[in-house]
Amino acid sequence: MKILKIILLVLLLVIIVAVVGGFLFYNDTTQGPLPQASGTLSFAGLDGEVEILRDTYGVPHIYASTAHDLFFAQGVVQAQDRWWQMEFARHIGSGAIEELTGQNDSVFGTDVFIRTVGWREAAERDVAAADAASLSAIQSFSDGVNAYITSRSPAQLAFEYRLLGLTGVDITIQPWTPVDTVVWGKVMAWNLTDSYGGELTHQSLTDALGAEMTESFTPTWPYGERPTIVSEDDLPITDASLNQSASLNNTTTANSSRMAGGITGELAFLTGISTEPGIGSNNWVSTGSMTESGRPLLANDPHLGIQMPAIWYEIGLHCQPQTAECPYNLRGFALPATPGVIIGHNDHIAWGVTNVGADVQDLYQITVNPDNPLQYEWNGEWREMTVREETVNFGDGEPAVTFQVRETHLGPIINDNQISNDGQLSGFNNEDPLALRWTGLDTGTLFTSVLKLNQATNWEEFREALSFWDVPSQNFVYADVEGNIGYQTPGSIPIRAADHTGLLPADGSTDAAEWQGYIPFDNLPRILNPERDYIATANQAVVPMEYYDQLAEELGEDANYLLSYDWSYGQRGQRINDLMNELAPLNIADYQTIHGDNVSVDAQDMMPFLTAADYGDETLNSYRDWLAEWDLSTGSDSAQSALFNIFSAHLLNDLFTDQMPDGERPGGHNLYSAGVLMNDPENEWWDHAGTADVIETRDDILKMALGEAISHAQSLLGEDRDAWRWGNIHGAIFVSNPLGLSGIDLIENMVNRGPQPVGGGIEIVNATGWNTEAGLEGDFNVRALPSMRMIVDVTDFDASLSIITTGQSGHPFSPHYADQIEPWATIQYHPMLYSREAVEASLGSRLVLQPAG
Repeated sequence: MKILKIILLVLLLVIIVAVVGGFLFYNDTTQGPLPQASGTLSFAGLDGEVEILRDTYGVPHIYASTAHDLFFAQGVVQAQDRWWQMEFARHIGSGAIEELTGQNDSVFGTDVFIRTVGWREAAERDVAAADAASLSAIQSFSDGVNAYITSRSPAQLAFEYRLLGLTGVDITIQPWTPVDTVVWGKVMAWNLTDSYGGELTHQSLTDALGAEMTESFTPTWPYGERPTIVSEDDLPITDASLNQSASLNNTTTANSSRMAGGITGELAFLTGISTEPGIGSNNWVSTGSMTESGRPLLANDPHLGIQMPAIWYEIGLHCQPQTAECPYNLRGFALPATPGVIIGHNDHIAWGVTNVGADVQDLYQITVNPDNPLQYEWNGEWREMTVREETVNFGDGEPAVTFQVRETHLGPIINDNQISNDGQLSGFNNEDPLALRWTGLDTGTLFTSVLKLNQATNWEEFREALSFWDVPSQNFVYADVEGNIGYQTPGSIPIRAADHTGLLPADGSTDAAEWQGYIPFDNLPRILNPERDYIATANQAVVPMEYYDQLAEELGEDANYLLSYDWSYGQRGQRINDLMNELAPLNIADYQTIHGDNVSVDAQDMMPFLTAADYGDETLNSYRDWLAEWDLSTGSDSAQSALFNIFSAHLLNDLFTDQMPDGERPGGHNLYSAGVLMNDPENEWWDHAGTADVIETRDDILKMALGEAISHAQSLLGEDRDAWRWGNIHGAIFVSNPLGLSGIDLIENMVNRGPQPVGGGIEIVNATGWNTEAGLEGDFNVRALPSMRMIVDVTDFDASLSIITTGQSGHPFSPHYADQIEPWATIQYHPMLYSREAVEASLGSRLVLQPAG
């Protein structure tokens, strides 16, 4: 018995050690990466002491006496809260994702494609050409990042290193460099300018269906029916809007990718890039004549792919004191890999952005010399290509893969190195090679623009800053404390030959379709203090057609100046304009109402046809009448919204898919196309290809889609239609990369969050986009969303409001990892604190950085 007792005691001791050891391992793994937010940290390289005050949401405000220290500390705090996201970001931009994940068939093509396009090479060119001030700021940021990441072990930097290490992935953490920062700008630029796939789609549709059916599928923009950003009343673009007018509004005192390795769903998910049509961003600004305060209010909500953590990092940057050498005092939204703020405000001005969607990519059909694969035809002669070698390395030790990229003076050949069925690269493609021309491969000055924008104090300085903003072109709205509002399109937007639309791949053997330069900055669209007292942008067409007549008059007739052919069809733009006029005089609560608006303009257009038809079936007519009671709001608790959205997926499939070529599918953008076709009930699109002996018309397809939708809704939500809820099938699931895709529930539950029921949908102001093809399989979850929401009150900056999708921290066990998900989903906000007094009053923690030694 004594021996048994000893054995049991030993076993108990072993169990205790295992339990304690397991607890310590778990605790070290989950709590070890959490940063020190209070007390003192010492780093070599600081000029002096820096204070970092985090509010109760974990938003840091940095107070420094030099610009170097300000950006150094920004590097520290963003590495503290988002290091793994930064690490993943630079590997995406470098085409080196598999150095973090190990060899992965679904990612290999992505790494090859990114290296082929050459994002990192382009970033290296930008850094080499950067002006001294910009490079100094980015280097200071890099120094701060490196000071932090070298002060901790990998396991103390991020939860992911230890878990990936257990799978055999060996990650060596490299120093952060300015190129790592700039390359994320290239990723975002690609995100917001990726139009080359549209050329391939347009070519495929035209070849299969002809020009007439293709135009019905992608109808021209409804000029004259929906508002452009710049109206006819804002034309012509003259010198009057070059200069600031401070006399206005001073009423109160101011205080498909078919290519292997192209932008696939995999890359879209990894980067936060959304390939979903029919989404975009919103911003708007009103003068004091439209607001209760008598001063401008400005709002923004950029729509990007759903991800975990949020793509944005909120921050305050404060020089104390402000001097010519340290001029910054601002609050806004940074990208975790970059210094400064992209969207926000300073003491004088506020700004917000949406994507222009300018067509800044073209494909060229290259003719390769049959006797020399490194030569191509150009104006009747053979021209030499340049060749660079790229190597994809794998973090799990699998043998590296090396391949060659051919480049023409027009750009790289992007359909070399296709991936065969056995996962091998095919090498050079000499049959139908395509070269990509993209403004993002030009030497750029984006971060010069960001830093100048952060310092701008008036309209002239704002525009001067944006003259350096080359790619991606954005719709900037502006407000200042003097009461002015404005709008500016910046960016390198190509001038094409008169007969080159940019809609189809062009002949790359001559200079006939070569770009003729860029539209000069002072000729790009802009507005200052419009008579209507507001400006709203939502990715719709920027200008009326008369603008192009003005350009032709000034720059020459024999050219194509169109910014793009592909816009949002103005559903959100129309709705925002209507609400601003309806709710005026406007206050912050009204702006919140607009942010959360769930009314579907597409439903508004289609419902009269859907509810007017007699389907010859009692059940279908009953559901028709039930839908007729709907208020057209796609709130998360709406029953009819659930049915209408399910119906939309089936309608697009029944209307379009049967006649489309392989590899092409309709998307949410085509809900507008369906709405237009409602007025043409015998259009050949309505005839279903699967019934050769019958010619269907509009009401036949409406009946088919409605019947399918009812059955589908019942299978997803039950028989009781009054209990249906859109939010029960339309949820936001925030997935962390790459552990959130591990397939191991225990790990995925640690790092992922959701589903969070949400309202909204495709081309709705509350733009929670979903994939219509996935909807056919019952997946209506969010693919793209308002990545943040901001309302700025220039009367009192401390009264401004903001929210991001998830939380400030990228550490799964931080209290700020997911604390903003529910308020974001329900259109709530937190204070966008600015003054030191307001920050101190809501203080969460205080950290002091001191020079080492």
